Amino acid sequence: VVRLVESGGGSVQTGGSLTLSCAASGYAWSTNSAAWFRQTPGGEREAVAALYTGGRTFYADSVKGRFTISQNYNKTMRSLQMTSLKPEDTAIYYCAAAMSAPFSQDWRRTEKYDYWGQGTQVTLSS
Repeated sequence: VVRLVESGGGSVQTGGSLTLSCAASGYAWSTNSAAWFRQTPGGEREAVAALYTGGRTFYADSVKGRFTISQNYNKTMRSLQMTSLKPEDTAIYYCAAAMSAPFSQDWRRTEKYDYWGQGTQVTLSS
């Protein structure tokens, strides 16, 4: 079992920056994919970024060049650095992990991830 706990959410002005953290415990070292998703009220959970063991990264087009996903060497801390934030980035952000990294074309699919955090709210204000 892997437990994920997000932190770092909050309210930030448009154009600002925020870094989300996800503390992973349990068998975190055995996971092969770390990802961040987000969801707005009434909306579907959408993939934001993913990082596979070996260093391959994936980003949604809407955040490419603005967000950076990373994790430490033993996979116990995952991060999402967010810059140049926009009002449309307002959402609840979820950390996710998969024991087996999804095929590249499947990195956005929620059902490919085995563990989820409880989410942290990010709110943009103008």
